Amino acid sequence: MFISPAYAQASGGGGDFLISLFPIIVMFAIVYFLIIRPQSQRVKRHREMVEALRRGDTVVTSGGIMGKVTKVADNEATVEIAEGVRVRVVKSTISEVTSKPEPAAAPPAANKSDSAS
Repeated sequence: MFISPAYAQASGGGGDFLISLFPIIVMFAIVYFLIIRPQSQRVKRHREMVEALRRGDTVVTSGGIMGKVTKVADNEATVEIAEGVRVRVVKSTISEVTSKPEPAAAPPAANKSDSAS
């Protein structure tokens, strides 16, 4: 009827604990690489995009409004959505920058080889 002391002591083992903990570690790794890491990278790219926002960029807000940035302040940007129609938006609500303005072309340099003759 009673369990012998020798049989009761044999059931405890350190290896069994590690084997039972292994699936939990694997599940955490899967969740990290499939959900947490891609989301944090997406947030980092969005933050960098918002910090690089400049006057003249064509943007799309999270509400679907497209326009051209006319002014950038600390936490907000002024976007021209039609000619003469400007709205102030919070910079974090800008979901994508569709086009960047082309940099101004440098003036052509004078040909110095002609003046040396």
